[in-house]
Amino acid sequence: MGILGKLFGSESNESKEEKQALPWQELTSIEQLDRIAEASIAKTQAIFKHSTRCGISRMVIRNFESSFDLEEGQLDLYYLDLLNYRDVSAEVAAKFQVLHESPQFIVIKNGSAVHHASHSMITPQVLHQYI
Repeated sequence: MGILGKLFGSESNESKEEKQALPWQELTSIEQLDRIAEASIAKTQAIFKHSTRCGISRMVIRNFESSFDLEEGQLDLYYLDLLNYRDVSAEVAAKFQVLHESPQFIVIKNGSAVHHASHSMITPQVLHQYI
């Protein structure tokens, strides 16, 4: 917190609970998409397509991670660096029939995309309805 926060008492003296890192799995191959579709029959799957050179994308993923509130194991989270894996990104769009956007969040259930959002519309709270 900055000096103003310290001066005006907005910073607590109590130790703050550390937020656990999300269990991202890297999505790096087209073959993984079939496994994701198959796994989505039993458990919700989600793909975050991230442009590592985009400040907006970086802000969106940071906000997503800080407001994520699901229990571990409720879904599988995949992270796609779309600059390094453009072919995988294109196949995600084709396989799950969603228009490519960046950043983009896609929720997969029963082999199909049941939700997708981009930019400021990406929030983890939408996941509650698909768990």
